[in-house]
Amino acid sequence: MKVVFLKIFKEDIGKFKDEKLKAELKQVIIDIKNAKNLQNIENLNKIKGYYSMTYRVKIGEYRLGLYFQNNVVYLTRFVKKEDVYKVFPD
Repeated sequence: MKVVFLKIFKEDIGKFKDEKLKAELKQVIIDIKNAKNLQNIENLNKIKGYYSMTYRVKIGEYRLGLYFQNNVVYLTRFVKKEDVYKVFPD
């Protein structure tokens, strides 16, 4: 799948110093790129409600917020699990 990194996502990951967390995130991004469809992505959950294209991926105590549209994954946010629904979806 094609993956697009939004500016706010880049800002979120720029705040992290934890190399282990960055390595886990990098592996998830590689898995997303190599996935043939959404069902092949581990720890992926659809966000319920009015948002038909929004998903989140669990990565330890953090959540990766993403949109899926026209076979393109837009990586939007990467924040702590308690903050994810405050900032995503927007």
